[in-house]
Amino acid sequence: MSEPKPPTPTPGDNYKGWLFKWTNYIKGYQRRWFVLSNGLLSYYRSQAEMGHTCRGTINLATANIAVEDSCNFVISNGGAQTYHLKANSEIERQRWITALELAKAKAVHMQAESDDSGDDCPSVPPTSGQGGGCRNSEIQSTLRTLNSKVEDLTTCNDLIVKHGSALQRSLSELEAIRVGGDMGEKIKQVTERATLFRITSNAMINACRDFLSLAQSHSKRWQKALQVERDQRIRLEETLEQLAKQHNHLERAFRGATVLPSSFSNSTLGNKGGSGKGDASDEDDDNEFFDAMEDPAEFITVPADPKYHRRSGSNVSGLSSETGMDDQSVNFDELSLASNPESPQPQELEPVRQRRTRIPDKPNYYLNLWSIMKNCIGKELSKIPMPVNFNEPLSMLQRLSEDLEYYELLDKAAKCQSSLEQMCYVAAFTVSSYSTTVHRTGKPFNPLLGETFELDRLKECGYRSLCEQVSHHPPAAAHHAYSEKGWSLRQEITLASKFRGKYLSIMPLGSIQCIFEKSNNHYSWKKVTTTIHNIIVGKLWIDQSGEIDVVNHRTGDRCHLKFTPYSYFSRDVPRKVTGVVTDKDGKAHYVLSGTWDEKMEFSRVMQSSKGENGTEGKQRTVYQTLKAKEIWTKNPLPEGAETMYYFSTLALTLNEPEEGVAPTDSRRRPDQRLMEDGRWDEANAEKQRLEENQRTRRREREREAVKTASTPEEAVSEDSINDSPLKTDAVETATEANEVSEETDTEDSLSHASAASPYGPSPHPYSTESKDGPYGVQVKSFHQDNYQALWFEKVDDQVSGETLHVYKGGYWEAKDQGSWDMCPDIF
Repeated sequence: MSEPKPPTPTPGDNYKGWLFKWTNYIKGYQRRWFVLSNGLLSYYRSQAEMGHTCRGTINLATANIAVEDSCNFVISNGGAQTYHLKANSEIERQRWITALELAKAKAVHMQAESDDSGDDCPSVPPTSGQGGGCRNSEIQSTLRTLNSKVEDLTTCNDLIVKHGSALQRSLSELEAIRVGGDMGEKIKQVTERATLFRITSNAMINACRDFLSLAQSHSKRWQKALQVERDQRIRLEETLEQLAKQHNHLERAFRGATVLPSSFSNSTLGNKGGSGKGDASDEDDDNEFFDAMEDPAEFITVPADPKYHRRSGSNVSGLSSETGMDDQSVNFDELSLASNPESPQPQELEPVRQRRTRIPDKPNYYLNLWSIMKNCIGKELSKIPMPVNFNEPLSMLQRLSEDLEYYELLDKAAKCQSSLEQMCYVAAFTVSSYSTTVHRTGKPFNPLLGETFELDRLKECGYRSLCEQVSHHPPAAAHHAYSEKGWSLRQEITLASKFRGKYLSIMPLGSIQCIFEKSNNHYSWKKVTTTIHNIIVGKLWIDQSGEIDVVNHRTGDRCHLKFTPYSYFSRDVPRKVTGVVTDKDGKAHYVLSGTWDEKMEFSRVMQSSKGENGTEGKQRTVYQTLKAKEIWTKNPLPEGAETMYYFSTLALTLNEPEEGVAPTDSRRRPDQRLMEDGRWDEANAEKQRLEENQRTRRREREREAVKTASTPEEAVSEDSINDSPLKTDAVETATEANEVSEETDTEDSLSHASAASPYGPSPHPYSTESKDGPYGVQVKSFHQDNYQALWFEKVDDQVSGETLHVYKGGYWEAKDQGSWDMCPDIF
């Protein structure tokens, strides 16, 4: 296997790696290990020799660096030392040249500063044996002086302790004796010891003064030298940034100049050999590829092999048709789509209204979560009533609508000609939905049954969205969105939770589906687990972990995304996400990498191979990729977001009052509106009123369901209970159980779901549940709920095989007519 690629050098860093050094005409170039450190370039036959045998060293302060060709360069000090070196590739050669030039500039500056310091040290360039010149000897001399002063202070301290103890004893004896003949002798002894103590103290004070004076004088010089180094580093960073921008500009200009007409591209490729791949080759220069991931990573990405860019003859033309042109389609995706006559031309969309950019600041109310949790031990987690202090002034339906913040990714996906490229955009869209959760530790309001939320951005962004709470037990919300750009999104989300004391895990259940009209591609995926840490003690923080499989049911393409959980001992980037896009045969075409709170990148796979086994015995795959391209970046938070619940720009507009919405819309919810206005005590009271009204409506539905139940099985069950001698106890027990369930059935709970039990979710709302009554009697506990969603209906999707609520139409027509007679009064 090849040696690992050394890291890209930065100013001030040491640099090391393998190079080929010219020895003689018989042996030619020989592989040697080179180390660049402190302005000196040394080489060894192997890494093992670094501790004992150096084969040669050149001081870069007086050296000349020259480039011969794409991989070769020469270093000479003008005398007998001249190194002819060769790197494995042009990229590696350029990294070495950059590191050497930076080290040379730093060495020259250090030497000039040492000459101008005003010291008596001769201005002789430091040799390899000296290892630092007069500046090093100056520092050593200063350190020796400081050490001697410290030793003087230590000696004085010992003497002060010794004489001080003797003086204390003398004073004690002086107090103990009576006035007599030996008084004069004792007083004389005390005087002598006091004199010794004073002399020693004066010596220590003088030594401290000398030490302080010396430290201050040298401190000024060191501060000046440090400031010079900082200024030099800043200048180098600015220069490198400017060079990188110029290189990027030239690279783009070169790519634009090498786009050939299709009529003579093949002949040109055949005549010029590898020149047709100049585009892809230049893309690989300066490429930052992903670092090798730690276990349990499943794959590693490395630069594509140079053979993909330097072929001649028929091989080049064949490769161009397979990879080069496809990569070109990625680079000029937007350009080609804009010129495609079949693609719908973008229209200038003007906002119809000015959306708000601020909401009232969050009040500083403190409430300890543990003070509530400790009183609910033994209860089902979903039955714990939660005050609005832990909420944010948005409902779960509005949080679902926030998934559309980066709708542009689906707009771009709808324009893609390749289903594999389209998969990359859909995968990035699934990751982008988590970017708003990184600081959002407050829980949204659990919607009331029948509550809806519309997000009409048709004139501004080209899409419309509708959510409805379609089930009460377990709480479930259905979402439907469609866009004029040719895509539609639908999802049904039910949440299960597990409370483990220190953290709370929320597992979304249900499927998300995205359908594109033009290609008829049908994608589906599920969400990962959200974990809220430090529930009892500490600052709350959120992490996402798990795996997502985005499946294209029409083509069989698949994208496997992995959300790496945070670990204190991991060297990986926090909130890391990686993914691989494969076709129906399992062949990898794209690699995705990034973080779920910042950005995602994707790169085309040129070749894959099996790598070495990890620590867990899993064989990792090595992907050779082209340059990574950014596919999604998080929008910055608005100014003052920390005082507005860390809402994004879209989230600030979700609860904005709007005319013409349904009476069941979340914007009309009174407790949520009171909380947004900062009136939390009133919001808590209003929340309890809404929940009690919902419990009353549920009891009425259950009573109606019991009255309409007329199946023979239920009749037999009821007769058997009525005829039983234990009828009274059994019915009373069942009634008490129902009453307890109803009274503790608060709509808003910590888990947002009734599936917190370790035994799985609660029974289906349209079913009945049999329980063991006293003495083993089977009692039918009627929890039937005949509620039917207003705008959604439950269907079996034939493509994905999922059962979910699908929008059945009628909402937007009712809005246009202003007729909401069918809507229930839930607020």
